Amino acid sequence: MGRTAREKIFESDVLSKRERVERTLNHQPVDRVALHDQVSYNPGVIAAYTGRRVDGFDYGIENICAVIRKTLDACFPPRAPVGTDRVVTEDGFVRQNDNWTTWRVSRPFDDVPGARECLLRRTARLRRATFDAGQARQGYHAAMTRLQGLVGETVIVDTSSAVGLCSSYDDIGLELYSYLYADHPDVVAEYIETYTTNEIQRVHAIADPELSPVILVADDFASKRGPIFSPTFLSREHFPRLKRLVAAWHDHGMTVIYHSDGNWKQVIPDLIACGVDGFYCLEPGNGMEIVELKNTWPDVVWMGGVDGVDLMERGTPEAVRREVHRHIRETDALRAGGMFVGSSSEINPPMKPENFRAMVDAVGEVLNPDLSPKATR
Repeated sequence: MGRTAREKIFESDVLSKRERVERTLNHQPVDRVALHDQVSYNPGVIAAYTGRRVDGFDYGIENICAVIRKTLDACFPPRAPVGTDRVVTEDGFVRQNDNWTTWRVSRPFDDVPGARECLLRRTARLRRATFDAGQARQGYHAAMTRLQGLVGETVIVDTSSAVGLCSSYDDIGLELYSYLYADHPDVVAEYIETYTTNEIQRVHAIADPELSPVILVADDFASKRGPIFSPTFLSREHFPRLKRLVAAWHDHGMTVIYHSDGNWKQVIPDLIACGVDGFYCLEPGNGMEIVELKNTWPDVVWMGGVDGVDLMERGTPEAVRREVHRHIRETDALRAGGMFVGSSSEINPPMKPENFRAMVDAVGEVLNPDLSPKATR
């Protein structure tokens, strides 16, 4: 069973956090289901677990990491509040910060020629960028090691990997991007291809399962009603490059979790065919219900299915507890592994701190009797 857990969330914990995460990823039995989330954005949660008075968003990375150590087996890298400044990028985009999120206020063009020139400039910058594999590896290892010191034994799920689909359209906007792709598909394809090539080069320099056994690859491509791009577009521009990126991570023994907002259920088989090992951000209000998904595709890993809106924002702790228990019991996750408990939309500011606590505590109430001496048989 390995070494005894040193940093426990519950007194009944038998496995270490790393052991629990690895067993979950490998579809093996666990003493209890692993917890994963992003807790950077909720001042109430920060205050509840640190005992610190928090006015607005006046807290930092150390406070976030203190909460991570007490509540999570795996975490996304913590992010300090970004303030409320308005920022102009080198490309002339105006962005507004609002502590826990950022949005585009305006862009320096409003037509296809302007969008084309913007993407061509970005592609040129990607091509000109110098790359030193040794330096990249050293910098990444130093950053991950420093962060690991702050989050204790909690496993870090890095979120820095993508093929560039989302970044190709996010600033441009979907409507204008659609016209751009119709008129200049080669410009879009060249940008995504260059981004992917650079990222694969980076992966081979930095990947190390000793730092963490799992990586999140994130590229949004869906709304609440389904993919926002056609099957032809995804098959031509996204899936082949995703397959190459996943293979690069697999070359180093890493598990790859894929993220997109929205409802992408209809292309789950396509994503699995790309080699993806699991999925994150399961929004039940959008038709992505974790019990149904895990029972339909039991051979992949599922993360983040506790409803972050109707339940975590508006529900009661008792309702949260019942839902977590249902997820664990109806998926047989204690014996089959393959599932992390977490919110469907990160622990955002509107969520009630008492509901986050209920989600965490509920996990410690359902134990595997084969691995935990304190479980009720």
